[in-house]
Amino acid sequence: MKKIELLAPAGSFEKAREAFLYGADAIYCGTGTLSLRSRAEVDNDDLAKTIEYAHKIGKKVYTAINIYAPDNMYEEIKKQVQMLDKLSVDAIIASDGGVIDIIKEIAPNIPIHVSTQANTLSAHTANFWQKNGAKRVILSREMNKEDIKYLIDNTNIETEIFIHGAICWAYSGRCYLSDFMSSRNANLGDCSQSCRWAYNMYIEEKNNPGNIMPVEEDSNGTYVMSSKDLCLIKEIPEIIEMGVTSLKIEGRLKSEYYVASVVNAYRNAIDDYMKDPKNYDYTKYLKELQKVKTRELTTFFFNDKQNKDFQEYTGKQYNPEYEFGGIVKEYNKEKSIVKIGNKLTKGDKMELIIPNQIEPLEFTINNLWDIETDEEIETVNPRKS
Repeated sequence: MKKIELLAPAGSFEKAREAFLYGADAIYCGTGTLSLRSRAEVDNDDLAKTIEYAHKIGKKVYTAINIYAPDNMYEEIKKQVQMLDKLSVDAIIASDGGVIDIIKEIAPNIPIHVSTQANTLSAHTANFWQKNGAKRVILSREMNKEDIKYLIDNTNIETEIFIHGAICWAYSGRCYLSDFMSSRNANLGDCSQSCRWAYNMYIEEKNNPGNIMPVEEDSNGTYVMSSKDLCLIKEIPEIIEMGVTSLKIEGRLKSEYYVASVVNAYRNAIDDYMKDPKNYDYTKYLKELQKVKTRELTTFFFNDKQNKDFQEYTGKQYNPEYEFGGIVKEYNKEKSIVKIGNKLTKGDKMELIIPNQIEPLEFTINNLWDIETDEEIETVNPRKS
């Protein structure tokens, strides 16, 4: 079987390090103004730091310049492409034809990955992009496995698909609802996630005007456009066998804990299947993914384009049985330093996520110390981390 790439999101340098530690072959990132994530904690210095670090440990970085850019943004785009060329970035992710032309003109040696925003749905479109300089296409999430297999069999271009994370209400992310409702342009990285809002909806009988009847799921309203999150952990064997080049996890604005947990689950799943395809058991990886604070999970259209099991009408996002405890900053058998994520109390049962190991290490908190006073304490919360 051909080696398949595991590609992780990195909304900061720290998240990039976590992704690599837990098994990502490559990460994708970008600055706030040019990469469809205006709140990402990455500037040009962070970008350079991330690329240099990745190359030192033999990993890859793909930088996103995947906005749909007006003319007044092209000077900034040119400067970033020049910087990325000097840093030998492994690829630039883009969707706008004008941006792609700039990359080809200024940095012809940088591989171009065509963003999912470009809505590549067919072998014909993939071949078009290859003729116009692309090395890889990131396929639309609207495709099913038959579509993906046909495209792979009828092209010579690298393919990348999303396997986990949020699903956008719009056509592969090309949405104008946010701009229309809150003057925040999703295609410039400033989506207000209007589809995730709770709405109060009403029905008015045509022959009885003024008789307004509410349509509610619960007291918070109705989440009519909010979807479940994509999860293709069960389908990993099929995806590997069909010859996809890269498996992509969504979530540049997610926490370090999210990145570590999800990357670790898929890293172990991929490696275990490659070693022993006959005994692949997706349930142990799914169990760990379900511990992460997320929405309900769906395979979206991968198995069936008629699938209707992907809407999340309650707006629920969290697993109440598990809470993020913290990040181990320094380990010592006698006393370790932890950056606290939620309130911890002596006696709490904990799980430690170990890189390249699917089963977490379980333990109970027997002692807690305040790092400033070195005094033993009963409880600690994030304000004292």
